[in-house]
Amino acid sequence: MEVRRATATDRAGWIDLRQQLWPEETGQGHAAEVDEALASSDTLAAFVAVDEAGAVTGFLEAAMRFDYVNGCEGSPVAFLEGIYVAPAFRKQGVARALIAAFEDWARAKGVKEMASDAEIDNRVSHAMHQALGFAETERVVYFRKPVA
Repeated sequence: MEVRRATATDRAGWIDLRQQLWPEETGQGHAAEVDEALASSDTLAAFVAVDEAGAVTGFLEAAMRFDYVNGCEGSPVAFLEGIYVAPAFRKQGVARALIAAFEDWARAKGVKEMASDAEIDNRVSHAMHQALGFAETERVVYFRKPVA
């Protein structure tokens, strides 16, 4: 397994894995976001894990966030926007390697904190974050009310 910055050659495999992580999004939406990440190397980063045949087996997307990030002490913050490892490659260190690449990127950007979020009931994601060195900072429930 190799972990590296994503390139245009990874596009199809990356989009396929994004569809598995975020099935509510359309294929066109995934393609547009992948293209944006590939075009914007300053504030967005994407890393892929590839097997010996070059197939994308996992990905991580990150962004520099300059606004307030819940639980963080400063700004900017390197934010983990999404991470996914194909089921057949889980529990083999792929996520840990992707996080290490993300942390190297954050360090090179000069930031002091990395952050992430997960749905409140996604216990698998919570456990993964904790296993990879993240500490839970707070729980938030968002509300909305339409303007009449």
